[in-house]
This record gives sequence, C-alpha cells and structure tokens, in this order.
Amino acid sequence: MPVGILALGYKALAPLCQLFLIKARSFLMRPDILFSLSSPVTTLSGVGPRIAKQIAKAAGEHVVDLCWHRPSSLIDRRFSPKIAEAPDGAVATITLSVDAHLPPHNRRLPYRVRCSDETGILDLVFFHAHPDYLMKVLPEGETRIVSGRVEYFRDEVQMTHPDHIATIEERDSLETVEALYPLSAGLTQKTIGKAVKAALDITPDLPEWIDPAFFKQQKWSPWRQSLLELHKPQSEADLGPRALPRLRLAYDEILASQLALALIRAQYRRLSGRAVTGDGHLRQAALSALPFQLTASQEQALSEITGDMNSKGRMLRLLQGDVGNGKTVVAFLAMLTAAEAGTQAVIMAPTEILARQHMTTIAPLAEAAGVKAVLLTGREKGKNREKILEGLATGDITLAVGTHALFQEDVAFADLSLAVIDEQHRFGVHQRILLAEKGTGTNVLVMTATPIPRTLTQAAFGDMDVSRLTEKPPGRGPVDTRVVPVSRINDVVNAISRCLARGERVYWVCPLIDESEALDLAAATERFDALSHLLGERVGLVHGAMKGKEKDAVMARFASGEITVLVATTVIEVGVDVPEATMMVVEHAERFGLAQLHQLRGRIGRGKEESHCLLLYSPPLQSTARARLEILRASDDGFHIAEEDLRLRGAGEVLGTRQSGLPEFRLADLAEHSDLLATARDDARLILNRDPGLESQRGEALRVLLYLFERDSVVKYARSG
Repeated sequence: MPVGILALGYKALAPLCQLFLIKARSFLMRPDILFSLSSPVTTLSGVGPRIAKQIAKAAGEHVVDLCWHRPSSLIDRRFSPKIAEAPDGAVATITLSVDAHLPPHNRRLPYRVRCSDETGILDLVFFHAHPDYLMKVLPEGETRIVSGRVEYFRDEVQMTHPDHIATIEERDSLETVEALYPLSAGLTQKTIGKAVKAALDITPDLPEWIDPAFFKQQKWSPWRQSLLELHKPQSEADLGPRALPRLRLAYDEILASQLALALIRAQYRRLSGRAVTGDGHLRQAALSALPFQLTASQEQALSEITGDMNSKGRMLRLLQGDVGNGKTVVAFLAMLTAAEAGTQAVIMAPTEILARQHMTTIAPLAEAAGVKAVLLTGREKGKNREKILEGLATGDITLAVGTHALFQEDVAFADLSLAVIDEQHRFGVHQRILLAEKGTGTNVLVMTATPIPRTLTQAAFGDMDVSRLTEKPPGRGPVDTRVVPVSRINDVVNAISRCLARGERVYWVCPLIDESEALDLAAATERFDALSHLLGERVGLVHGAMKGKEKDAVMARFASGEITVLVATTVIEVGVDVPEATMMVVEHAERFGLAQLHQLRGRIGRGKEESHCLLLYSPPLQSTARARLEILRASDDGFHIAEEDLRLRGAGEVLGTRQSGLPEFRLADLAEHSDLLATARDDARLILNRDPGLESQRGEALRVLLYLFERDSVVKYARSG
C-alpha cells in the first residue's frame, strides 16, 4: 500500500486522473503478459469459491498473491533412516513392508497398521480411520514409503497420521524439502501448497527490469527463476531475508515503489504553482504573543516551509515531529505567511477533538496577529455554518481549522494557497485531493506526530520533502516511566489518590471498549466502573464508540477539572492537551506498539509538575514485549524509539501499517533491506532522468514491473523527454 501524492495507496490514486493530463491511453493498458497473474485464484485447477475465500484471507484474491505468499517454515523429508535408527520426535521418510491391519475392537480407539523393515517394527496410527481407504493405500504384503514424525510410545515405535504415503516409484517426489505456508482458518498445507504450485506453473517469464550491471554484481537469477526458488527452500537459511531469491524479489518490490513515488513527485513538480510571499509582520505579532521562543529545529522547519512557499513550484512537504515538539505552531506561522500574501490557509484534522485542540492553540495567536480564524466541523449547522461559508468564499475569513467538513462541495475559498493536513494517514486520498483542489496551485504541508524511522520515511514519503522537529520546547521535562506488573494494581490506585490530592489529573488507558471473551484484556467500561466505585464521580469515560459531542463534553469536563480521572481507549492518543494531567496508566501495555505507547505518554508532562507513566503488564512477558517496554522506560526520544521498534518488529508491524500509512510490502522487509531501498531510490531517479517516458527497452520492462506490483495508477505520469 505504498504512498502516492498526499496519500498511501496506489489503488486509491484513480481520482488524480482528474488533475493530471494523460498523454497516451496506451499507458493505461495492463500488459497481456500479466493477464494470468491478475486473474482470480478461482481460475486455478482445484480452487473453488469456498477454498478461494480461505486463500483470500491467507494470501489474497489473485494468482499473483499466491506468488507473493512466502513459505514461513519447512519440513526436511530427506532423512531416510531404518526404523531402529529413527530418533524420537524426528521427521523421517521410511521404507516399510506393510505386514497387517489391526482394526480396533472399540471405535474410539485408534486403527493401527503394523509395518516393519529388517531392523524393527513401526505402527502407523490413525484416529477416526476409514478402513477401506487405508486398505487401498496400505495393502498388506506390499512396500510403501511413509513420511511423518516418529514417536516412541511404551518402547514401541509409531507414526501417527503420516503426512505422506507413497509407492517405491514415487520416492523421488517424497524425499524432499516441503515448504510450509501461513494459513487461515480452514485452510490446510496441502490445499495452499497445491494452489501455490498451480500459480507458479502459469507464471510467465518477464522482461528484465533491473540494471544489467547491478543484476550481474548481485549474482541474482531472472525473475521467474527467483520466484520458483523462493517457494522451494532447501534450508532454514533459504527462508531468511538475505537469501538471494528473496533479495532479488524484495528489490523488485522496492524498485516498483520508489519508481512510482519518483513518477508522482516529478508530475507534481510539473504542475503549475505560484509564489506565496509574506513580509513577516503577522508572524512577528504572533511570535511576540508566544510564551516561549521557537526551538532551532522549529526555526529550521519554518524556513524550509516558507522557502517552498516562496518558490513557483507547488510545495509538498512532510513536517514530522515528536510528541509536543510544536508542529502546530510551525504550521500556524506558515499559515500566517499565506495571510500576509493576501491569501487563505486551512488546517485539516482527522477528528473533532484534534481540530478543537488546534483551534485552542491557534485562536489566541490569530487574535494577537489580528487575523480572523474559524472552526468548521460537522457540528456547525444552520446560520452559523452559512456565515462561515460566506466568509471563506468572500475572503473575509483568512484562516480555517476543521475536519473533513472543509472539503465538502459547498465549501469554497476566495483564494486558498496553503492546505495543512494533520495526521494525514487518517484521511482517504480523495479527501485530500478535494481539499487541495479548492485553491489554485495550492501548497500542501502534511504533518504527523508519529516519529517514523528514516528508512520508512524514504519508503513511505519519497514523493515529499521532509522537515523534522527534533527538540522539545523549553519547560517540558522528562516523564518518569515505570514498568509495573498488574498484580500491583492496588498500589497504582493508591498513587492515583495521592496525585488527585495534589490537585492533579490522571489518564487510565485500556485497549478495548467492552469486555471481550476472546482476549483477556481489561475493558475501558469495566475499568471505569471499578475506579468510579473507588474514587466516586471524579472519574470520566471516553472511547471511540461515543458520538463526537459526547467525547468533547467529557474531554471538556476533564480539561476544566470537573472530572480528574479519565478512563479512555487510544482515542486520546493525539490532540489532547491538559497540562494538569501528570499521570498516565496504560493497562496491558504489552499489547500496545512502542510508537503508540510513546504517543500516549506524550499526553502528560505538559505542565510544571513532575509526571509519571505507569505501564501495567500481565506476566509472563515475551522477550520482544519486554524489550519494547524497557526501551520506552529508558528513552523519551520518539525517533530513537521508532528506530528500535523497526529493529524489533520489522516494517510490517511498526506503528500498525494500515493505521500509520506506511507501505505494506509482501517481499521486502525494510528493517533488513534498507540497503536495497537506498539503491532503488537512486536507480529510480536515474531512470527518470534518462528515460522519463519509460520508452526504452528497459523502460517498457519497468512498466511491466509497475503493473506487477499494482503501481499501475502512476504509469500515466511517465512522459516523453
């Protein structure tokens, strides 16, 4: 799900067709050579609708998805001992004489087939057996080869439900290494294995798209051969991320991603923009009203943003900052640059809570600068909404803060020159495009409070320039973070009571809204009831299933001090600023990602009082979970934490791919393949410098690559030199 312009998800890029000229309709045609791969899995022999549903859950709906469905482990069936030499617990392939069938007297007992070789006796054991079938595949007096796990039971050798039974003639097909695949409910290894083989059998040879010199240097095989080798591992090393077939295919996937981003970036840069230049008087007025001075990284980021706005090209920049590093202030000062130029600017947030938080920050600064700012969310109705829309359309309103309500059809701007998108991954691509379309040559600034490792930033935001805020504003001290077993929950409640006695406030975060039978996790509603019983009416509850007005009302009561303990789900992860909150309790912290825990911790430590974060866990902790909690306890540097999260869990899980907007790779692991990312990024730039229309022999092959990895929405952006 790699990133497009303002977005992650190439399949979702279709709306951009309205924005960009399509030079040649032939670019939109899927190459015939990929037809078999793009077909549904039901076109494969033996895959009907029921099995297709199971395969779709495990791998995907199309033939190519089975190609990308990598083996996760293997069974080596090449070990062929005699019975007396077969160790207990080993997987072995043994040649046996079938001596006798021993059906049970009681149907609840297992069916046994007595077998032997010159060294001993081995019983094949079957539960819920079908005697007719067993007599057919294991006829008495004949020789058969069986493969499965050897067991010693009461000093007797047996094999329960052999994985394979074969004749002597079928020996070569049996004594091999068997790949094992990730499964979904109801799907068996035999079924998925047959489906993968069927997919590989119809996989075509594709033209080579890798630079010949680099291909030779890496000692890689052609694409189809690499794919076949990926699915026929001969050892544990062949399953690893540095195995040659995996490296080659991972590079293909990364190259498709980087080439697509390069095409998008090149096309965006070709769009007409305009210089938006201010004289600084409004920014200076706002800065004078700030209770602190900008940090060096805030100054640097603001300089980069205003530099982009001053140029004639369109700005497409990512402002990335740790929790509490002052992104909103930087964005607001950029918005004032637009105001100084006589134009309008907006900031769009994914939730009403976050939009209102931004408005709380911006309103006094806008007033100090003498600029009119309004809040537009779905809650504004009737005459109030009409008045806001009229002010935006006439230009009387210069700055707007809002949610998705900003890009509704009836919202028009007199002259929108800057759109700021906060927590951009929570919006669909079409929504972001609609907002940018409301102006002429609109500059776009994307913000995220989620620190992302540099490797993932390159992979996910390669079409954007990046500014980073790495310093905390003055006055924000470190948060004392402790890892506490859930058995000490009474001590935690006592600590909360002492905190409340000092006039401070507390967050208590739970991972679920209601009790779940499937997961042994604390529910927010259940914890709210328990704490209300102990602490009385001072406890409030907020979660994602509540309506916007209800959530805002509870948050307002917490901010005012009417309630002093807020039990919540991760809805409070971003956008909540209550300086009086000095304690954060996260229940079942081992279930949260590192970055998410860091985001939650960022809700405290915003005032003058010392703050504490208590991470409650249920023992025993797995090693990875223990390492995550220890990293969080030892560091408050969000970028360091993100790098460690990548190292521990890999790119597929960091931040939660779908939630964070990070690309979802099937073959590449950016924690392991960062070297390939750097090479692919350089190669993509070189390709477009030499062949911007992808019209050379290699360019034609690269078009196939883009379609293969479903980056085809960007092929239309290739252009003649």
